[in-house]
Formats: sequence, C-alpha cells, structure tokens
Amino acid sequence: MAHVTDFEEQLFETLVDDPESDGGLSEAQHEAEPRNFLRHVVALAGSKLGDGLVDAKLVLSWLLTHLGAGAGFIGLLVPVREAGSLLPQLFTAGAIGALPQRKWVWAVGTMIEGACALGIAAVALTMQGAAAGIAIIALLAVLALARSACSASYKDVLGKTVGKSRRGAATGFASSVGAAGVIVFALVLLWQPFDRAALVIGALALAGLVWIAAGLVFSTLAEESQPREEVLSIRDALAQLGLIRRDGQLARFIGARALLVGSALAPPYLLVLAAADEGGDRELGLLVLASALASLLSSWVWGRMSDRSARRVLIWSGVASGVALGLALVLRAMGLASAPGAIAVLLFGLMIAYHGVRQGRTTYLVDMAPADQRAAYTAVSNLVVGIVLLVAGAASAALAVIGAAWAVGAFAVASVLGAMVAYQLDEVSG
Repeated sequence: MAHVTDFEEQLFETLVDDPESDGGLSEAQHEAEPRNFLRHVVALAGSKLGDGLVDAKLVLSWLLTHLGAGAGFIGLLVPVREAGSLLPQLFTAGAIGALPQRKWVWAVGTMIEGACALGIAAVALTMQGAAAGIAIIALLAVLALARSACSASYKDVLGKTVGKSRRGAATGFASSVGAAGVIVFALVLLWQPFDRAALVIGALALAGLVWIAAGLVFSTLAEESQPREEVLSIRDALAQLGLIRRDGQLARFIGARALLVGSALAPPYLLVLAAADEGGDRELGLLVLASALASLLSSWVWGRMSDRSARRVLIWSGVASGVALGLALVLRAMGLASAPGAIAVLLFGLMIAYHGVRQGRTTYLVDMAPADQRAAYTAVSNLVVGIVLLVAGAASAALAVIGAAWAVGAFAVASVLGAMVAYQLDEVSG
C-alpha cells in the first residue's frame, strides 16, 4: 500500500468523524484510507462536475433545441441517460467481479465518458438538425453505458477502500465540490460574456477533460487485489434476480428506490406546468443555478446524515420530494407557477430531495450488502429500477397528454409512498 503523508492524514481527520475506527477495512486498507479518501473526493468531484456540465435535463435539452434537432430527440435524452446507466449492470457485474482490482473499471469508464463529452461538443460545432440529434443521442448512449460500468464498480471499490462510517462524507463532500463548479458555470450563463452556444459547447469540452482527469486520479487508488470471481453467463446473471426473493430487505429497498424515481423524472413536467417563457436563453442559467445550489447546499449534509442513518435520509428526501411536487400543484392551481423565477424555486426544492435520494440509496446499499456481493446487489437493484424508469417515463408521458399536473401529482404520491416503504427498512448505517 502507498505511503500516507502527514497532510493527507490531517485533512482526513478534519473531514470525517471517528477516523481511528477501522470501519470494517483490512489493516492495510485502513492504513491507506486517508490517501484513498482524498482521491475518492477529487475523482468523484470531477465526475459530479462533468455530470452537471452535461446535464441531460437542462444543458443537452437546450443544446438540441438550439441545433434544431426536434422534440422527439429531446424526449429521448433523460430515458437514454438514466436507464442506459442502470439496465446493463446485471450483466456487467460478473465481469467486473472477475477483476482483482475494480478501480480500473471506474477509471476507464470515466475516461470514455470524457471522450463522449468531447464528441458531443464536436457534433455541436459541426452538425445541425436531425443529424445532430442522432449523433448526440448515440454518444449519450455510449456515455450512459460507460456510466453503468462505473456505477457497478464504484460501490465495491468504495466499500473496500473507505470505512463504513466515512463513505457518506466522501461522496457528499465530492458532490458539494462538483456542485460549486456547476454554480460557476450557471453564473457565467447568466452573465453571458459572449455567445451562449459557445459557452455551452465550451462547458461540454471542459467536462470531457475533467472526466479524463478524474479517471487518471482514481487509477492511483491503493486497492488490495482480491481473488477473481467467476464470470457469470447471461442465465446465471438473470438468476441473481433471485436475491430479491431471498433477501426481503433488498426487496424493500428496491421498492423504496423505485417509488422515489419521481425526483429524477419530474423536472421536465415542472417546466410544462409553468407553461411560460420567462426569458428564453436566460432561463437556462437560472435552472442550472438552482440545480447546482441544491446539490451544493444539501449533498454534504445528506452525506453526513447517511453515515448516521441512510434509512432516515431516504425517508426525509421522499417527504421533501412529495412536498416540492405538491407545492408545484398548489402554485399551478393559484396561477402562480408561471411567475418569474417560480420554476427555478420549485426545481431547487425538488433537486434537494433528488440528491438526498441519491446519497441515501448509495450509502444504504453499500452498508446493507454483504461485502462479497456488493456488485450483485447493486446490479440487481439498478436493473429493476432501470426498468421502472422506462415504465414510469412512458406512464408519465401518457398522463401528461391529459395534463402535466397529473404526472406531477403521480410523482408526488409515489414519493410519499417511497418514504413510507423506507420507514420499514432496517437500520444498517452508523
């Protein structure tokens, strides 16, 4: 294991609670934990910054509109990005488990994401209309597949290299740092020192470079090699779905997580609810700023709370999502949803809930799953939730034909139900 410097040790002790506890790590991994903790923060912060700069809900939607790609391509962005990141994991988890060091999966996957972001920037500079839409959707699909491999491997690496009571602090702090970078981007969009399209394309290129750098940093983690696991056939991979039947706790967790997907899918319907143009391009900066501020102000808090009780984080974030969406319906009924800035305020509240769901589900799953089955638990959970995302996306689109308020109301009810299911989970953190 690599040597830990005094600076790394001191910074680690400043950022975490109970740094002396081994947190379930081996002796060698515990000794390297301060160094690994900081590398997790740097690499994940870069990844989070990339996510914010290549936001399918806001940035890519604006870009496709600007390029004249058409509403059909814009409607594909969120399903391709979200479901594409989740569905393949059941089939990749076995191959990842066969590797003695899983950090390389995340490192290479993140570099592929960076290459795709650079490709999207190149498309934006050279193509228009449907051709640009096809190319960007294709690149986003590859990016989502790379993200899928990163997600399937990250929780396992996190569990091996960062102690149980410090994982939420690492991911929460990284999310806050990444959000701070996205806030700078949003402020530049509002300031608009030059053409907004150039700013967006430049941000996409920057995201590509940051993702590549994050992969390089992550590759320097001190990770113990472990025995290779057998690579599963497709039949054996599907058989892992039996974990849901055998582990009632996993089944309840997946149920809660599935009900809480509204925090990810609802933002476009908030825009439809408002049904007003509050300043065209300028609105992009307000929405990106609202989303980034929510991440900055909540991720660190959610992370620390998750270390104490990821279960309670899921409960409260579900309640917060229900409240934010319910308030959107109230404002709509009062005729205030189209007031200047109303969209951004509603999105801010919903994104606080969204980051709570993400932080709580990550920490809960890592703490709940047996050490030798983290990848399998993650893959099974993500496959089921990926299917739910596709179904919920189609169902909400059908409801939106009647009226966007119906879709928002359905997500509000589901969020509250998700909090109720999370309440029935066992405590596994702390």
